[in-house]
Amino acid sequence: MMTSLARITLALSLVAFPVAGAIAQAYPAKAIRVVVPFAPGGTSDIIGRTLGLRLSEAWKQPVIMDNRAGVAGSLGASIAAKSPPDGYTLLVGNVGPIAINNQIYTSVTLDPVKDFTPITPAVTAPQIVVVHPSVPAKTFQEFNALVRKQKGNMTYGSSGPGSISHLSAELYKRMTKTDMLHVPFKASAFITTALLAGEIDVVFSDMAVVLPHVQAGRLRALAVTGPKRTPLVPNLPTVAESGVPGFVMTSWWGMFGPAGVPQPIVTQLNTELVRILKTPEVHKTFATLGVDAANSTPEELGALVRSEVPKYAKLIAEIGIPKQ
Repeated sequence: MMTSLARITLALSLVAFPVAGAIAQAYPAKAIRVVVPFAPGGTSDIIGRTLGLRLSEAWKQPVIMDNRAGVAGSLGASIAAKSPPDGYTLLVGNVGPIAINNQIYTSVTLDPVKDFTPITPAVTAPQIVVVHPSVPAKTFQEFNALVRKQKGNMTYGSSGPGSISHLSAELYKRMTKTDMLHVPFKASAFITTALLAGEIDVVFSDMAVVLPHVQAGRLRALAVTGPKRTPLVPNLPTVAESGVPGFVMTSWWGMFGPAGVPQPIVTQLNTELVRILKTPEVHKTFATLGVDAANSTPEELGALVRSEVPKYAKLIAEIGIPKQ
């Protein structure tokens, strides 16, 4: 004989499965908003627009870009986190607003694990180390020697305390036991302008921002910060193979939703975005940015976030960056 509790459990399970199926079948029934937490024209914006356009084409629904710059990406991330968890608001999140900012800014109270639903990794990218042509270093090994000789007089630019460009340079300093003078800027465009003018010596930069200037001979590239060389500049060595073994600093971007997005919608989004990320057209577009398309499961993106948060917390504590 089936107990009363068993009958109730069975009845609820029979109801739950059709409801979950109905959610997946009905979605998407209207426009999807993709929050980009940075200004138009940057790497995050191009990633969002590239994926959004193809998502719109596949699902025959509008995909609207919503650029919400501020607090190093955390303003847009907060807007996305507070949106209804119905799959109609997505976030192009990257390492800054997801894994770093709540350790830098007192105004940022987001919990990177609890406040977002991971959907899929989208992009990984090394940085590129570039110097002004007046710097007398043709290789990263020569740059290492020059930094030691200058004893703190070399200047490097960054997007501000806690930015990936800042943390990369500080990690380099810690691993080599050297020193350089930090010059913070409000945006990567300002850093590049200052570097082109010779106002600073070196930048650990997103590749898309400076590679055109490298190709034009206005800046000199010395190395990339990833675990391996990139096909975009295959002859450029990594920092690790250029005298700093073990050095790796990689940026990443992923697609997130607010916490609580129903699993059937997460699965549907992940399946379609992974398909898009595997297309040759998207690979080609991303290659021009100096980034690699990445695709896997929501679980792997969640695991990445959980591993990155303590990693950067440790580095930030070691550097001694005060909260702003």
